[in-house]
Amino acid sequence: MEINVLLVDDEVIDLEWLRRRVAGSDHLPLHSVRTATSGFSALKMMEQHRIDIILSDIRMPIMSGVEFARKAKEINPEVHLLFISGHQDFNYAKEAIQLNASGYLLKPVDDDELNKTLTELCAKIEKERKQHISLSETLTLVNQELLLRWFNETAPGQVETHIHNVLTSYLQGASAVAIVEIDDMARKIQTWTEEERSLWSSTANQFIRKFAQDQNLGMVITTYDYHFVILAAVQEQYFTALMEELIRSFYQEFSCSITIGRGMYTTELGKLHDSYRQAQAALSIKWIVGKNRIIQDASEWSPKEKIASDLEVIVDRMLKAMLDYDLTTIDDCLLQLFAGDSPLSQKNDIYDIIIRITSKLHADLQQMNEHLYEILNWDSHHPFVLFQFETVHDILSWLRRRFFELSELLYLKRQRQKRKLIDEITEYVKERLDQKITLNEVAAHFDFTPNYLGHLFKVETNSLFSDFLSELRMKRVCELLEDPTKKVYEIAEQAGYKNIIYFNRQFKQCMGMSPGEYRKKNKI
Repeated sequence: MEINVLLVDDEVIDLEWLRRRVAGSDHLPLHSVRTATSGFSALKMMEQHRIDIILSDIRMPIMSGVEFARKAKEINPEVHLLFISGHQDFNYAKEAIQLNASGYLLKPVDDDELNKTLTELCAKIEKERKQHISLSETLTLVNQELLLRWFNETAPGQVETHIHNVLTSYLQGASAVAIVEIDDMARKIQTWTEEERSLWSSTANQFIRKFAQDQNLGMVITTYDYHFVILAAVQEQYFTALMEELIRSFYQEFSCSITIGRGMYTTELGKLHDSYRQAQAALSIKWIVGKNRIIQDASEWSPKEKIASDLEVIVDRMLKAMLDYDLTTIDDCLLQLFAGDSPLSQKNDIYDIIIRITSKLHADLQQMNEHLYEILNWDSHHPFVLFQFETVHDILSWLRRRFFELSELLYLKRQRQKRKLIDEITEYVKERLDQKITLNEVAAHFDFTPNYLGHLFKVETNSLFSDFLSELRMKRVCELLEDPTKKVYEIAEQAGYKNIIYFNRQFKQCMGMSPGEYRKKNKI
C-alpha cells in the first residue's frame, strides 16, 4: 500500500521541520511527501497528483487552512485532513470537526503524537481501501455475470441500466468480443489433484488479467472450463497484434497454448451481442483449422458434408502400405481420408470414420491371422480415446503415430516369420541332403507355390534356391571330408550326389580344387 502526503504551511521553517519528521518515519507506508507554502499552490498540486493525507496549518494568510480544506474536499472527497495550529482556539477546532477532519494537533507537535496519529490514519486508509476493493470487485463480478448472461441469450432483451452504462463506455470508440480457450486442458488435468487444478486455474486467470491490465486491453470475464471473454477496449488495428502477443507470452509462461475466437468491431450495443456470437463461431472451428492461434472469421468455412465414398479402397491401400512398411503411403492415405480439399467438420463424422477404419483394418488383419487390438495392445474400444482431442490435426497426429507403429510391428513380425520359415526350410533340407531335393518338393511341404518360395529365398537370402541347396551340400561335403576314413565316392553319396563325375566337377567349381587336393591342403 502506498500513501501520498501533502504538507501545507506558510511558515517555511515550520514546513521543513514537519517534512523531515514525516518523511523520516520509516515505519509508515508513505510513497511521497510533498509540500506547499499556500492553499493556492496546494490546490494546484492536488489537481496534478493524488493526495491521501493533508497536514495543514489551520491559520494561513489570504486563504485560511479551513477554506483550503473545503476546496480540497471538493477536489478529492476521500482525502483525510489533519490540522496543525499554534492557537488553542475552539472556533478553529469546531470548524475542523465540521469538515470531518481526522485530527487536530497543536504546535509544537510532539514527535510521538505525530507518529501515532499518522500510523492510525494510515491503518484507517488501508482498511478503507480494502473495503473499497472488495465492494468494487463484488460489483464488477455482478456486472460481469449479468453481461455474460446477456451475451449468452439467444435473442437478447433490454440490457439492464448499469450494464448498459458499462457497455456504453466501451462502445464510444468501437469494441469487439473475443473468447480465449486454454487448449487441451481436459487431457492435462486428468492426473491432477483438485488442489493442483485450482492453483493452476488461479495462476492462469491472474496472468491473463494482468496482461489485459498492462496492455489496457479491456474487461476480462472468467467463464467456465478454462475459457475467458475479453471485451476489447483497444482500437481494431492493435487488437490482433495484442492477441498474438497474449498467445505467445501465455505459451512462454505455461508451456500451454491458447486459441482465441474474435468477433467484429462495432459501436452499436445490439451488434456487440452479434460480436460475441461470431467469437463463439470462430472458436468452434478450432476443431478444423487448428489451435494456438487467433481465429477471426468462420463465415467462409464450407464443411464437407459426407465421408469419402472410396473409404474402403483407401483403407485397402493403407493396409498394403502397412504390410510393406511404406510410411509415406500410410500418411498419404490418412490425409486423403481426413483432409483433402474440404475436410470433415463434424466431430461425429470424424469418430464414425475412425471406427470404420479400425473395424475394417481389424477384419482384414483377422483374415491374415493377425489381431489389430492385440498387436497395438489396444482395448477393443480404444478409438474412443480420440474424444479427448480438440482438433482434427490432433486426431490425425495420434492416428499417424499409431498406424506407423502398427506398420512397424507388422513388418517386424513378418520378418521374424520369414526368418523362422527360412530356418525351418534349412533344417528340412539339411535332414534330406542325401536325397534328391527339388524346389517343388520343398514348396509343397510348406504349402507354398514354387514361385513364391523361390521369390522368398531370393529376397531373404539374396540367392536362388538352387544356389542355396548347392551351398548346403558343399558345406556337408567339407564336413565329411574331415573324416579321413571316408572315401570320396561315399561322401558324394551322403551329400546327395549320385554321379561321382558331376560331384567332382561341382566341388572343383565351388572350391577351386578337387576333393583330394582339398584334403591335401588341409592335411587330412
